[in-house]
Formats: sequence, C-alpha cells, structure tokens
Amino acid sequence: MDEQARRERVKARVEELEALLAAGAEGSQPVELDQSRVGRLSRMDAMQVQAMSRETERRRRIELTRLRAALTRLDDGTYGDCVECGEPIADKRLDHDPGATVCIDCARSAERR
Repeated sequence: MDEQARRERVKARVEELEALLAAGAEGSQPVELDQSRVGRLSRMDAMQVQAMSRETERRRRIELTRLRAALTRLDDGTYGDCVECGEPIADKRLDHDPGATVCIDCARSAERR
C-alpha cells in the first residue's frame, strides 16, 4: 500500500473512531432504574453492559491516540520506521495495524521482558 493510500485509510479510521466515541458519549448518560421492579440479575446485567461499554470506549480511545500519532509520523516522514531499532516495519504489519510503532522483532523482545 502506498503512503497516500495508507494516510487515507488511517484518516478514515480516525474519523470513524471519533464518530463512535461521540455517539457513545451521547448514549452514556446514567439510566435510572426502578429498583422496585428490577431484579438483582437485571441490575447485574446492566452493570456488565456498562463495564463492557466503558472498556470498548477505552480501547477506542487508545486506538485513536495511536492512529493520530501515526498521522504525525506520516507527516514527518518517520512512519514505518521502528522506534526501537530504526529498521523498517513490515508492510504487512502496518497493513494489519497502521498504528504499529515497532517491528516484529522488537515487539517479540518486549513481550519476553
């Protein structure tokens, strides 16, 4: 994938994440439960759904941060270079994870630590 196509793909995903986060913020207002009519299991289900929603939002924010950083690296000409060793990151890795900052070898080394 050429640099311009990659930039457009990253920008599109950034816009998608921003829209999802905005929609999530609008829909995340606390819901008042009628405690006399809702059983314990229903409350537990609601708490689980709320926890899953918070985790999804957290992951989206992390991805958004990584992709914005990728756009910055695209602008300054360092995109695709491993921040650890300086070697090029494989195109397949960047296609799969456009926010990747390290090559496979450095990622494996970090996992072992």
